[in-house]
Amino acid sequence: MTPTHVSVLPAEVLRLLDPQPGETWVDATVGAGGHARLLAQKAGRVIGLDQDPGMLALARPALDGLPVTLVHANFDQLPDVLANLGIAAVDGVLADLGFCSDQLADAARGLSFREDGPLDMRLDPTAGATAADIVNTFGEQALADTIFEFGEERKSRWVAKRIVERRRERRFETTAELADLVRRTVPRSGGIDPATRVFQALRIAVNDELGSLDRLLAALPAVVRPGGRAGVISFHSLEDRRVKHAFRDRDVWDARTKKPVEASDSEAAANPRSRSAKLRVAVRR
Repeated sequence: MTPTHVSVLPAEVLRLLDPQPGETWVDATVGAGGHARLLAQKAGRVIGLDQDPGMLALARPALDGLPVTLVHANFDQLPDVLANLGIAAVDGVLADLGFCSDQLADAARGLSFREDGPLDMRLDPTAGATAADIVNTFGEQALADTIFEFGEERKSRWVAKRIVERRRERRFETTAELADLVRRTVPRSGGIDPATRVFQALRIAVNDELGSLDRLLAALPAVVRPGGRAGVISFHSLEDRRVKHAFRDRDVWDARTKKPVEASDSEAAANPRSRSAKLRVAVRR
């Protein structure tokens, strides 16, 4: 397959992270390989991580001939990955927390409600519980709490109640089944599909996305050398708040971006997925 994903904020990533010849960098979320390629063309070596083996297979041809080592691992495993490679510290780390367009376009992954598919949502399809497991087994209160905490959906209790009522008749198996129920429960507000926040909440819960991000941010001071750079591209406020708080620790970091850097008007027009991207960069003291 040829990747369709277009990496966000490429010029800003290179300008603010400033990879240099001879340096060792980590792309903690390789995806289709766009950012890893940018880094590898400037630096001496790139270690690329992704918890989705399908993404590593997709990225490999795009990175052929470049000094990139690909590893199947979640980014919260970064210290162990570097230790296994005999690397004590790196010159920089980039983590793009967004999804690859190729993942979203694959209906079999169940990450999007735009195409009907199994209610899965696992980024690593080889391990862990699926979204269907959560929807069909969580109690009503636990469902409501998950949808409210991770999706910031104000109608979370209504949605949880309707889910529990519906599953008494039959299990939820597909993305369309769940999206249709949410749309019948939550009034549309503006241009946002009512299912958006519920799907975000389930995806975060299935993949422990915020827990993984917390563990990565806690590990960065130990794996980035003094003078090294760390950059995180987030796509919603739950992620951005964590990154902002971590990079405010002045005993560890000098923030290179006082406010998150966002896509230019021209990039947003050419690549709509970049509209919600926010890049924060800090330098290790």
